[in-house]
Amino acid sequence: MTAPLPDATPTGASPTVVPIDLGDRSYDILIGAGLLDQSSTWAGLPRARTALIVTNDLVAPLYLERLTRQLSTHYANVESVVLPDGEQHKSWESLDRVIDHLLAGAADRKTVLYALGGGVIGDLTGFAAAIYMRGVPFVQVPTTLLAQVDSSVGGKTAINHPRGKNMVGAFYQPMRVVADLDTLDTLPDRELSAGLAEIIKYGPIADVAFLDWIEAHLDALLARDKSALAYAVKRSCEIKAWVVGQDERESGLRAILNFGHTFGHAIETGLGYGAWLHGEGVGCGMVLASELSARLGLVPAGFVDRMTRLLERARLPVKAPRMPIERWLELMRVDKKNEGGEIRFVVIEGLGRAGMRGAPDAMVAEVIAAHTERQP
Repeated sequence: MTAPLPDATPTGASPTVVPIDLGDRSYDILIGAGLLDQSSTWAGLPRARTALIVTNDLVAPLYLERLTRQLSTHYANVESVVLPDGEQHKSWESLDRVIDHLLAGAADRKTVLYALGGGVIGDLTGFAAAIYMRGVPFVQVPTTLLAQVDSSVGGKTAINHPRGKNMVGAFYQPMRVVADLDTLDTLPDRELSAGLAEIIKYGPIADVAFLDWIEAHLDALLARDKSALAYAVKRSCEIKAWVVGQDERESGLRAILNFGHTFGHAIETGLGYGAWLHGEGVGCGMVLASELSARLGLVPAGFVDRMTRLLERARLPVKAPRMPIERWLELMRVDKKNEGGEIRFVVIEGLGRAGMRGAPDAMVAEVIAAHTERQP
């Protein structure tokens, strides 16, 4: 028997609000359908003469005109920068295009940036906002499931470096996050699955009941049922809000949000940015991190099978690509969680509870070998 689904937020209704409590940096996440076209969504944000929308060439034809129309009632000038789509464009070059646009237009420090797109656009726009004139306000308008449940929330902004993902960035909180569930209607199936990886992550690290719920309602999520998506986004944001509220700058607890990410980032960097989506790397990374947790004696072997089955059902890769183990270790040593040269992994210490552990290189090699694609 499956748990009942909550009602989705109907178009025009008040959104669900998840607060992020960070003192004078607090803000709200608005979740619901039809938010993009509601004037109330954009009320109460910082006043300025100019707003700059940063988006990409896939999202712009879908939503740029609609957001521009809404913001034009609040700002004298609404401008836009349209970047190429893809993880490989989360780069210095793209960042420079945004900063150059601001400088060319003599944008002042009250100018408000709007990040309209997925995680790449959100991370890059947030970083631009953090460094332009030492900080201007910005608003997250995530249009992918992954961004709505993870990257738009919590103030981690960054660009990639050829030697490591998200290695150049800053902690900088948005003024608001607007998660319009209707934008998920245009999301490609592969991107939807990538977002499900970040939703699945929250269960084993913080809420086993949520993991049970995801297993029971995964088919509804894959079918884009608005009620299922509304609950999944809300619960994911609630968990992340609770973690970020206790550890904004990832000095301790917040690291658990990186379950699967140490392995996943190595895959993304090793294959070249864009070959695998971020959520695909995280999905496979969770299989490897679950295996490592089992080999460390923290969870039963059955947990690995459970996670593998769930991720396969979510249409995510569960076999790692072939790379020399030396390359794996080299890539994983370039990670912000590491201490004194030791690779640190987020592991499951019991269902609904995660922590940080080191592991011998030999054990890590065995974990990777156990879940690597076979040689054709």
